[in-house]
Formats: sequence, C-alpha cells, structure tokens
Amino acid sequence: MTDPGQRLRSSLTADSAASPGADFDSPIAMEALRATRVLHAADQEPFPPPGRIRVVTVANQKGGVGKTTSTVNLGVALALYGLRALVIDLDPQGNTSTALGVEHTVGTPSIYDALVGDSSLAEVVHPTTASPNLRCVPATIDLAGAEIELVSVVAREYRLRRAIEGYIHSLPEEERPHYVLIDCPPSLGLLTLNALVAGDEVLIPIQCEYYALEGLGQLLNNIELVRAHLNPGIAVRTILLTMYDGRTRLADQVAEEVRSHFKDLVLRTVIPRNVRVSEAPGYGQSVLTYDPGSRGSTSYVEAARELAERGVHLVPEADPRPMGPPPPPPPPATAPMRAVRPQAGLATGSHADSSLAGRAFAGTDAAVLPVPTSVDEENR
Repeated sequence: MTDPGQRLRSSLTADSAASPGADFDSPIAMEALRATRVLHAADQEPFPPPGRIRVVTVANQKGGVGKTTSTVNLGVALALYGLRALVIDLDPQGNTSTALGVEHTVGTPSIYDALVGDSSLAEVVHPTTASPNLRCVPATIDLAGAEIELVSVVAREYRLRRAIEGYIHSLPEEERPHYVLIDCPPSLGLLTLNALVAGDEVLIPIQCEYYALEGLGQLLNNIELVRAHLNPGIAVRTILLTMYDGRTRLADQVAEEVRSHFKDLVLRTVIPRNVRVSEAPGYGQSVLTYDPGSRGSTSYVEAARELAERGVHLVPEADPRPMGPPPPPPPPATAPMRAVRPQAGLATGSHADSSLAGRAFAGTDAAVLPVPTSVDEENR
C-alpha cells in the first residue's frame, strides 16, 4: 500500500509545479503546507545542537498531563530536524514504547534489564521507524517489580545514571545523542528517583486545569531533596503547558498563573487539545508522522525548537557525563541556593491567597521554589 505521506508529497510537488503562484489561504491548503514542512523537515534549517549532551527528565507525579505524549513528540521533532535523540521509557505501562512503534512484550530487552540485570544500555536500545536519528529504550511489564527488586541493591538511586553514562562513553563522539529524554511514571517512587538522579534538568508538563497544580509543590520539594542529597546538578529548567483549550477561561487563568509564577521557565508554545495527538499512539506513531499538518504536530515542533534554542548556550563539558555518582553539593553557607520568591498574593501558602496557584501550593513548602529564575541566569 502506498505510504500516505508519500502520496501527499507527490501531490504537493505536482500542484506546486503546475501553479507556482498558488495562494495558501484556505484551511485545507494551510494544513497541507504545514504537513509538507514537517514531512520535509530534513530539507529545512535544522535545530541547533546543544552546547553539551542534555539529559532531560520529563516528570510530573499526576497522571494524564501529557508526559508520555510530550516525550514522544519532542523526541521525534528533535530527530526530524537533525538532532540525535534517545528516549528512555521508564513507565511500566510502556506507552512511550507503543507510541514509537517499539516492541515491548515480555522478554523484549528493555530498561528493566539495564536497571536490575547485567545488561548495558547499548544492548537494550532499539531503533524507531520515526527517524534514523531517534532510538528508544522500551519498558516492559517486568519494570513494575523493579522498585521492589532494587531495594537491596547498593547505590540503587544511581543505576540509571550509570547506565546512561556507560552508553554515552561507549559511542564515538559523532554518534552520541544530543538529547536523552526520560519518560517517568506518574509517581514519586524509586523509578522516578532514578530518573531525577540521572538527569541534568527537569521538564514538567502541566495540564491547563486546576488539578494539575495541586501536586506540583510536592514534586518541587522532591526535586529539591534530590538536588541537596543525590544530584546537585538537577534543576527545573522547562515547563510545558499542555491540553490547552482556548474556549475556556480556566485554561487562560491557569496558563497566566503558571507564567506569572515560573516566568522564563515556561515555553512560549502551548500544546492545544487536539484529537490527532490522542489518535496517533493507536497507530504506533507520533502525531508528527500520523498527521503532520495538525495543530498538535506544529505545536510540538515549535516547542521542540524552543527547547533546542535554549540549549545552544549551555557550557560544554570536558568529559560529558563523567562516570560515577555526582560530587556532593557544596554546603549552604558557601553556596546559597537561588530561589524564586513568589509575587505578592501568589503561592504564599496563606489562607487569604485565593488564586489558583496559591490554593494549589497552600500547605506545602513550595513558597520558595528551588528553580532558577530564568534560563539565562541558569546558563551563566
């Protein structure tokens, strides 16, 4: 059967040759134009490579906020536009593996074998059909028991970090991934802890609804604990607003509150509610390959572009991802932590604070958030 993407490319090429001055002013024509831009991503200007390898942990203990969807589509977008990406599925449900069309039945070499067994990450990495630049480490149902099996393991929090470091050092420099994206399960257990210790930065998808804010304070507190005791290099550097419904005032209010609170950490691009985004995993695809002309597809491309542009000015490391556990953090007396102070009437934990963010963070220790005040400041 002819590939639908190939048919679209052939049709657009023929139409363009027949009428070079055609005006793309109708909705269908605009969607076709957006689709051909995604399908011909290799012919366009590639995304800039980061200053160093970026290991991004995509985390939010609330389920259904778009962690897996964002991990998959950001990874595909980065790969289509010229960057090498590795996606690690750390959720026992294996939804990331499904969306990338990677086998994850019982017995498939997976991240479980690297965390609990003796396999190296190179032995469990699988290619994807989305792009030659994108590879995936799948998750099988065996991963559900990994947290129990890791309890008695020495340095259990560093298992994933050491696996990633060993994989990167085993590759020649020209084949090392620019981005490693880790999709976390919707919990704050040992698997998520491994992802936070392994990562250099955290990307938090936030659904544009009130419930999505409620557990955010707890997540930030856990990130700060990891920063203080296990991985001093971890920091929240990116927040992505997902499932935005422009027809509701609530979505606008949540987006405004999040931007007021986290400022430059929030990407300008917002991911809208789009049925194509939900349909794509059923066909073992990302939305970029399933329906490249959809609003969801173009939004994820723009979000990936922003993510890539933010990594350009990162300072390169002499030895990327040095082997072994990270050095202990400096004492607070000599290196006080930067913090974001909430604005007046926002996230103060006061009962008088009636804003969405204020009610969400009330009763937590998130009045002072351990995140950089801006991307530029963090890069300095």
